[in-house]
Amino acid sequence: MTNSARRIAITGMIMSGLLAIMKLTIGWLAHSAALSADGFESTADVFASGTVLAALTLAERPADENHPYGHGRAETLAGLLLGFLLMVAGWAIAWHGLAGAADEKRVPEAYAIWPLVISIGVKFGLVAVKSRKAREIGSASLRADATNDSIDMLSGIVALVALSLARYDPVRFLHADHYGAFLIGLIVIVTSLRIMYDSAMHLMDTMPDAGAMMQIRQVALRVPEVAGVEKCFARKTGLKYHVDLHLEVDPEITVRRSHEIATNVRIAIKDALPWVADVLVHVEPAPN
Repeated sequence: MTNSARRIAITGMIMSGLLAIMKLTIGWLAHSAALSADGFESTADVFASGTVLAALTLAERPADENHPYGHGRAETLAGLLLGFLLMVAGWAIAWHGLAGAADEKRVPEAYAIWPLVISIGVKFGLVAVKSRKAREIGSASLRADATNDSIDMLSGIVALVALSLARYDPVRFLHADHYGAFLIGLIVIVTSLRIMYDSAMHLMDTMPDAGAMMQIRQVALRVPEVAGVEKCFARKTGLKYHVDLHLEVDPEITVRRSHEIATNVRIAIKDALPWVADVLVHVEPAPN
């Protein structure tokens, strides 16, 4: 894991923790269910960033005898765990939002708006930084963490609207604050399902998109004495992909020469495509 990725994960934990304390405290003092719900969501963000940090640290460990493909799958498993944690948090937030709606008598205080405005601004910055770094290193868990922050930003906007309605017309919209909290919970649940689905697809060795697979083939075909590429598969094992390539060469050349061509193809793909961890090349005779 790069030092910058580690700093981003740690910064995310600290910022989410401070925001959670602020929103939960002021939400309780200001009698705002929506702000409290957003605070619970920020609390989940602390665990999410901690999970990402642990996963990225484990994923960078080198391959060993029992893990010849490295430990990158820990990063994918972290995305799955993160989705599960968000689902639990979503259900808790939704239940908390509706639990006291029927008996609500007090209008939320106006100062409850400011923690939401601050949170939206902070989360906007974290989403931008985490998304950019996730693209650079190909991290599924960091991307999931950025998505989680974007949902926290969205939940802050929902809470802000709900709280504003309750303040604007307490007679008609007194319960809007609670319903806003319930909506935040539903948003978190939907997001958790998407994160778990994406992680599950990686665990099931889903291939990258057609454009990425074409890049692998094109690099291989540019190597001298390569007659063709019969098959090409790729699976993600953490931050990068492992590629299986069936290479066609002249059937009359020596085994030594075919091995040299295969080695050249492996080196060329790894040099040209930084998102490829390694390439296993199978050499086959080209059809006449």
